[in-house]
Amino acid sequence: MAEQPTLGFAVLLRQLRIEAGLTQEKLAEAAGLSPRSVSDLERGVNRTARKDTAVLLAGALGLAEPARGVFVAAACGRAPAAEALAAVRWPGPGQAATMPRVWNIPARNPGFTGRDDLLATVRDRLLAGGTAVVQALLGMGGVGKTQLAAEYAHRFAGTYDLAWWINAEQGGLIGDQVAALGLALGCIPAGAGTDVARAAVLAELRQRGRWLLIFDNAQSPADAAPWLPGGGGHVLITSRERGWAELAAPVEVDVLARAESVALLQHRVTEIGGADADRLAAELGDLPLALAQAAGFMAETGTPAEEYLGLLRTRAGPLLDQAVPGSAYPRSLAAVIGLIAARLTVEDSAAAELASVCAFLGPEPVPEDLFTGAAGELPGELAARAADPLAWRQTLAHLARQSLARIDHRGLQMHRLTQAILRDRLTPAQAAATRAPAEAMLAAGHPGNPLNPAAWPGWARLMPHLLATGLAATDNPGLRQLACDACRYLLTRGDTRTAFSLAGDLRPRWRDRLGDDHEHTLAAAHCLAWALDAMGHWTEARDLAQDTLDRRRRVLGADHPDTLRTAHNLAVCLRLDGEGRAARDLAQDTLDRLRRVLGADHPDTLRSVNELADNLCLLGEGRAARDLAQDTLDRLRRVLGADHPDTLDSAGHLAMILRALGEVRAARDLHQDTLDRQRRVLGEDHPSTLYSAHNLAVDLRTLGQVQAAHDLDQDTLDRQRRVLGEDHPSTLYAAHNLAAHLRPSPDGDDSS
Repeated sequence: MAEQPTLGFAVLLRQLRIEAGLTQEKLAEAAGLSPRSVSDLERGVNRTARKDTAVLLAGALGLAEPARGVFVAAACGRAPAAEALAAVRWPGPGQAATMPRVWNIPARNPGFTGRDDLLATVRDRLLAGGTAVVQALLGMGGVGKTQLAAEYAHRFAGTYDLAWWINAEQGGLIGDQVAALGLALGCIPAGAGTDVARAAVLAELRQRGRWLLIFDNAQSPADAAPWLPGGGGHVLITSRERGWAELAAPVEVDVLARAESVALLQHRVTEIGGADADRLAAELGDLPLALAQAAGFMAETGTPAEEYLGLLRTRAGPLLDQAVPGSAYPRSLAAVIGLIAARLTVEDSAAAELASVCAFLGPEPVPEDLFTGAAGELPGELAARAADPLAWRQTLAHLARQSLARIDHRGLQMHRLTQAILRDRLTPAQAAATRAPAEAMLAAGHPGNPLNPAAWPGWARLMPHLLATGLAATDNPGLRQLACDACRYLLTRGDTRTAFSLAGDLRPRWRDRLGDDHEHTLAAAHCLAWALDAMGHWTEARDLAQDTLDRRRRVLGADHPDTLRTAHNLAVCLRLDGEGRAARDLAQDTLDRLRRVLGADHPDTLRSVNELADNLCLLGEGRAARDLAQDTLDRLRRVLGADHPDTLDSAGHLAMILRALGEVRAARDLHQDTLDRQRRVLGEDHPSTLYSAHNLAVDLRTLGQVQAAHDLDQDTLDRQRRVLGEDHPSTLYAAHNLAAHLRPSPDGDDSS
């Protein structure tokens, strides 16, 4: 997440004005200034104020010493704005904060961090009046709703005459707490019945202004509705439940911004560095309760960040069940999630099953059609619900009401720690029984040909969940095939490192479980060799491709399409590794077989033609290579379209052959058109796009367009270093080429 901006005077002034319950116009009037002056300061048009202006503003805001002096210094640019904010909110010795006469708000959390914008938004909306005087703070367990409500009460205490906290988790106990308020107000006698207390307290509040009621952890709107007074006060409700729109204005409470998470950790664990704090915050998903637990555990036990991260990955459930003594959070995260899950199991077993299945997917949004499109793969009652559009919507609503998952147009999204805790609650047998339908659902949701750009959006949505499922250990053949196709998708999209990591993990583990010659072991080996080739490790790629080809010929036969794909890849490796004639012979044999097995216009066949054309050109048969490449490009444009990646790759092959034959202008034009299309279809940083950019620069330099060539070379090299790495052969070649053309020529010209 993005870093939050440093607190400046503009933000300070706005926050203090809102806390004082003033509009810009009212503040200006109280200070004897123009509204434009206040507006310019809050918008940062004027970054500092004159001392006399600052003194007037401090008086209008009701600031007393020492806060007044620090505020004036901050306004004049002589003190940090954060220091002034701290002076206002945390009075020094002998400077007690003004509290309402009737007050039972829990103690302020000294470790509360961030949330300034959200608090200001809540305050603005409460001051707006109307239905907004009742605000429902909604979010998952552990996101900090209760802490936010308590901080609001403390921060704006001076604007209320009465602030009362009601624990609303058990609706039947609300009445006793309202009666206690009635006693504090003196509007009911001791021992008054619930109905009498409710009528008297609500009537009293309706006659008053400047009061705040907080209903914490309300379970349903029906529990809170009878106790809302109306009138001139404010109500905050915290709840994991949804469905408050008819009673309150909903306010979504999300996880912390990353900068706030890091600040919280470093405040509690003084020895933790910024990088470690950032890694830990990422692993904890910026969830406030989890951050507080982690900080407390590390501070108490002296556990270093690296060790805590290891425990989090291997023992998340027990670790997150460690409540922090003295913490502002009464329950551990695991306890909170466990209570919600247990309640959901009793109320709606199908929604509980849905939550369990989500726990075995990734923390990114899960498209709904993964569930509804594979309803038959889901367990028990959930299968019937997913097949019925109305029942499915009701199930989603029930899951969302409990805030175990967020549901929007992108699908279902569950926090990574919620997933870990739900998984940890299952026995091994239960976990296996839940993982199986999750795997079957993913396999049934295969997005289609990974080489087809039309299928790429579906692959992008599926990948986070596929990578989260423990692919190496699966016994589902459909999921293993999906994993192999995912490697091909990643390679086609240019994400070579992720493909290398995935294939490199799958191959040895499948080899141990399934055998060297199993179809999926060989498919993983094929992709691993492809990735090695793309990374510039040509000898290693060649050796692996040769071994895979030998095995596929023996297991599948010499003419099987998978065998021929590996043969094609081996021919590429041989050419790049300098074995031109062997590459040409293998490319010719592969092409002959592909034409016979798949036909002359099949994309695999046409890719093989391009490889043969490249080899012919390298061996001096340029005209034959050009004729082959031109025919292939024409066929691909007809079969796949002008913008398909295979077509663009073919155009690049032809352009290089044209340059080798001396037809440089034609090569430049074709390279330029190809580059323009690749930038649009694949993106500016795709390896194929960068390869075309490099080749276009060569054409430009050959035609005397030296500056244009240099600029394109420099931009391409910068991108190659970032995308491919400093040591990739293409990067090294581009760097050497650029440096060579920067050397002064003998006549003193700096271009060549």
